[in-house]
Amino acid sequence: MQNALDYLIDVARSDPAQARRVANFLLAWSNGDDCGHFPIADLFGVDATIATHMTTIIGILGQHEGAIYPDAFARKAEMIELVHRRRDFNND
Repeated sequence: MQNALDYLIDVARSDPAQARRVANFLLAWSNGDDCGHFPIADLFGVDATIATHMTTIIGILGQHEGAIYPDAFARKAEMIELVHRRRDFNND
């Protein structure tokens, strides 16, 4: 799972069109209520390697007893970076 997460974080940090979908997936996993949810149809817009890594994570989450989030894999800083990069939370 660590390899899949690391790969997806690298993609989400990049600028190609797929980065937005990958960031949406990771942020929905991290905090869907605040960061938005991941439309399952977005899997159609990513390449096979990315989809494989996403489904690897989904499969492990489905088998894990209880909730587990990206920061359990020492990726809290990367997730905070993605929030700042991909979400506009105004403090108005």
